[in-house]
Amino acid sequence: MKCFFPFRDKFKCRKGRSSPELQTQNRNSENSAANRVIKSAGSASGSGSVSSPRSIPQLYKEKEHNLRVFTFAELRIATNNFNKLLRIGEGGFGSVYKGSIRPPNGEADPTVVAIKKLNKNSLQGHKQWLAEVQFLGVVDHPNLVKLLGYCSVDGERGIQRLLVYEYMPNKSLEEHLFNKGSATLPWKTRLEIILGAAQGLAYLHEGLEIQVIYRDFKSSNVLLDENFKPKLSDFGLAREGPIGDRSHVVGTYGYAAPEYVDTGHLTIKSDIYSFGVVLYEVLTGRRTLERLLPPVEQKLIEWVKLYPADSNGFRMIIDPRLNQYSLSAARKIATLADACLNKNAKDRPTMSQVVEILKQAIEESEGGSSSSEKRSFESSTSNLVPSKKHSFQNATSA
Repeated sequence: MKCFFPFRDKFKCRKGRSSPELQTQNRNSENSAANRVIKSAGSASGSGSVSSPRSIPQLYKEKEHNLRVFTFAELRIATNNFNKLLRIGEGGFGSVYKGSIRPPNGEADPTVVAIKKLNKNSLQGHKQWLAEVQFLGVVDHPNLVKLLGYCSVDGERGIQRLLVYEYMPNKSLEEHLFNKGSATLPWKTRLEIILGAAQGLAYLHEGLEIQVIYRDFKSSNVLLDENFKPKLSDFGLAREGPIGDRSHVVGTYGYAAPEYVDTGHLTIKSDIYSFGVVLYEVLTGRRTLERLLPPVEQKLIEWVKLYPADSNGFRMIIDPRLNQYSLSAARKIATLADACLNKNAKDRPTMSQVVEILKQAIEESEGGSSSSEKRSFESSTSNLVPSKKHSFQNATSA
């Protein structure tokens, strides 16, 4: 995660707190009532009034007992004093270690976990740590990484902020797409991974009492378990919707929606743009920016425009390491990616629409290719391309 503009507010932390300070975000404009959405407009009480959606901190209060509070000593032992050999990741927040923890009663076998340790020099570290505790303490979906607990200690030697997650042994989608040392992800596996990621994002947008804007969807944040089942991770930048804060623009270069970069205007449609970028990464096996390639090929989203889904040259963008794939399904996914990348945010599909189209692509892949593949593609995707007068949503609801 990188910040496009300097942080305006300096990091603040109250001394002596040993648990998440849930009122911190309540005082910020991003959690105001104006930024929440009612999941169902039909939830009226007997008096005829509509119930107000609760904020993430309010929802967290109901579920905080599900998280285990670890001592710093426990996590230091679990990681062999944060041994560098156990470090499995590193980012702006800090380092992630593989560890082993015992259950509270000490009777069952140890559990392998991932432990994220705050970088003390991170200006936004505490804020992101708090966001992760609150959001992951509330959400519950098979395609979101599970938070097991946390550690929060303030002392004379400084603060300690740690998070304990379920361990994901197959690393990230990014690792398997771009690391030449990793085995090539088969076509079907790629589609199943991106479908699971879409289902996790759809849950955040549409499956909770309030909308959640993920704000940092990218291939490195799609983690894979032992069966390559995907789970979204890193909720430090998440915000309540339908509209997030405008204080500064954060995210990763190449994934952020243009209207968000230009104006700071953040909505769930910003997530959908990022999803479109990852769809093209899955199709091409290329990063959003490849500086070692010829200039015309360096920026992924500009390069793929040279080979539209309905063109004869479309095969040029498909990952050359894929020995078998469905061309018709690939065309459908490229058309979906283009819809997600629409410059007009309102014309981008919803995540529930994205999920349905990805399911169709998987069905096509399982059915195999045919001699009339292009004709079948044109018929099945004609409703994905909005006219000048109609949005994507109107086109797909016909």
